[in-house]
Amino acid sequence: MKSLSELFEHTLQDVYYAENAITKALPKVAKAAKDAKLKKAAEDHLAETKDQIKKLEMVFKSIGKKASGEKCDAIEGLIKEADGLMEEASGTALDAGLLAACQAVEHYEIARYGSLREWAKDLGHDEAHKLLSEILDQEKATNNKLTNLAVTSINRTSTTAKAA
Repeated sequence: MKSLSELFEHTLQDVYYAENAITKALPKVAKAAKDAKLKKAAEDHLAETKDQIKKLEMVFKSIGKKASGEKCDAIEGLIKEADGLMEEASGTALDAGLLAACQAVEHYEIARYGSLREWAKDLGHDEAHKLLSEILDQEKATNNKLTNLAVTSINRTSTTAKAA
């Protein structure tokens, strides 16, 4: 890649791949989660991710490109880490680990969409900028929900431990 335009397109393909991979991973997270709120958060995020894929397809179309994915090693690693947690952890550790894994994915997405949004602006891709801004806002909101869920979960766990 020698230009911002090429980097933009490559990163767009990367995140498109990542979102599609996330749609395959989230049902496993929802099934493994023991906490009802975490299970619902994973299910809600699955629906949101499918919507984001549609928005990404609109981004590709707005820049005159066909939507396609480029293997994303980062998301593959994050998903592999979550898979390992599901195999090795149980009880409170499983839910806490899954929550942390979900937040790691959100942080990755926030970083990617933040860059893509600014690059779209720099490249004069107004429609792409608007769509990527919408996705970035969704990712930040999901991260905040997960943070609040983590705080609630930690408080509930420490209250239970103190009572015992």
